[in-house]
Amino acid sequence: MSGRRRFTERRGWAWRVSIGIIRPILMLITKRDWVGTERVPSQGGAIYAPNHHSHVDPLTFAHCIVDQGRLPRFLAKDSLFKAPVVKQVLAATGQVPVHRLTSDAASAFHSAVDAVNSGKLIIVYPEGTITRDPDLWPMVGKTGAARIALASGKDVIPVAQWGAHEILYPYSKNPKLFPRHTIRMRFGEPVNLDDLRGKQITNDLLREATDRIMSAITAELEIIRGEKAPAERFDVRKAGVAQIGNPKKKRGK
Repeated sequence: MSGRRRFTERRGWAWRVSIGIIRPILMLITKRDWVGTERVPSQGGAIYAPNHHSHVDPLTFAHCIVDQGRLPRFLAKDSLFKAPVVKQVLAATGQVPVHRLTSDAASAFHSAVDAVNSGKLIIVYPEGTITRDPDLWPMVGKTGAARIALASGKDVIPVAQWGAHEILYPYSKNPKLFPRHTIRMRFGEPVNLDDLRGKQITNDLLREATDRIMSAITAELEIIRGEKAPAERFDVRKAGVAQIGNPKKKRGK
């Protein structure tokens, strides 16, 4: 893990306040084992695709990116932009709202392409939500990261992260802050999509690109966890599980 880098981007009030509050807390309650952070460039646009296994991992991932001197822009669910104060901070820090499972989801795609082409770091969770896999392995991915990569011409950097679930397990309301938990991350080699670029965008092409991205993320996570992932990735459609929200929560509750 490299030392903290100096910022190369201009920070506004929202970034300064957010970093000033959240980073000291994460420094206090976590240990950090970050591998491959040299794949975070000091300037220029890039796309990062991490796995998603806790409500806390966007914060721990942002911590890692911020310590590399960059400001992360997440594709985040639109409901977060409706909360008082939070919506102003998210808007001021350039986060991109995603209207999941609606026709408006395409607007996030265009915003993300514009952002990465203008030199921003875009963070896309290919799974679209916290994994439903019983052992928290990556699920079948959605095509957003692949679409952004093919439209922008930028590489996708797969990232495996592990440990945030020990602070807050998926959909739990009882965080466990101590003893300090180690947050492990591995930044992999860029996913090779060169043979897919310049071709007509079809569902089959997007699925192929997405499968490559998910395989790359899973391979890095296998290294962190020291075990093999299931041969077949968890698919919410086949399992009949809700695509978003708490899968254990009864309807109407």
